[in-house]
Amino acid sequence: MATAYFGIGIYIKGSVKAAKLYCDAFGLTLGYHVLNDDGCYYHSELMKGHEPALSVVEADAPAGNPIELGYTFDTREQLERAFTLLQEGGTVRMAPKELPWSPLAAMVTDRFGVNWYLSLPQHRPPEDFKPADCPHS
Repeated sequence: MATAYFGIGIYIKGSVKAAKLYCDAFGLTLGYHVLNDDGCYYHSELMKGHEPALSVVEADAPAGNPIELGYTFDTREQLERAFTLLQEGGTVRMAPKELPWSPLAAMVTDRFGVNWYLSLPQHRPPEDFKPADCPHS
């Protein structure tokens, strides 16, 4: 069974208010989320039924664009191939590496200015996870 799918991440200031607005506007509910120490979202998943619809994160907009498209691959080889192609003429924001929620993930802005988050199937980090402990940079 294939697990590959696209996702949308929104990186903005005012993540808590934005998440509430999007939930109200689109009939979504707040799913799994992690708060920063200041109460904003380090990560939030807005759900449509049982499926994630959007991710809202507190951050400065990457490269002036608050939208990031995500794609979850079935295999490491697929992810590495896409990363190699997307980085040509683009900007690597995070080289492929393991994260607390994914065995492999990468971030790249392609030559057209589109921000991409590439990952293998994700899982929730340990219950004691703290955003400050993240090797995200």
